[in-house]
Amino acid sequence: MRKPVKKLKLLIEGGKANPAPPIGPVLGQAKVNIGEFVTRFNEGTKNMKGDIVPVEVLVYEDRTFDLAFKTPPATSLILKAIGKEKGSGKNAATKAGTISKAKVREIAEKKLKDLNANSVEAAMKMIEGSCRSMGVEVRS
Repeated sequence: MRKPVKKLKLLIEGGKANPAPPIGPVLGQAKVNIGEFVTRFNEGTKNMKGDIVPVEVLVYEDRTFDLAFKTPPATSLILKAIGKEKGSGKNAATKAGTISKAKVREIAEKKLKDLNANSVEAAMKMIEGSCRSMGVEVRS
């Protein structure tokens, strides 16, 4: 098994990678073929357009690399569900919106493989905690 020389973690909008900053310089420093990265990333995330996609890039000695796509951050999924751009700055005083338990369950099922939760119920509690910190009220 090859051992990676570098491990990069990037957040890029699905299907919209380009060689411009901030992506290009980071990949250039790691000696990654930027054109190949952009092509492979955009091809791998064409069905995730509009979502922020975390990607892990494992770079090897021979300048080859592997991509590991993760699910979008819970906060962006929550904001998409309530139809807002950002959460409440003062979560205790003002609420950014409300979300149903069913929608929380749907987000938890989508995020389950990236969370350190053993069940959907445990993942739901994590998502509900994110909702509370953003000022989003969870309703039954």
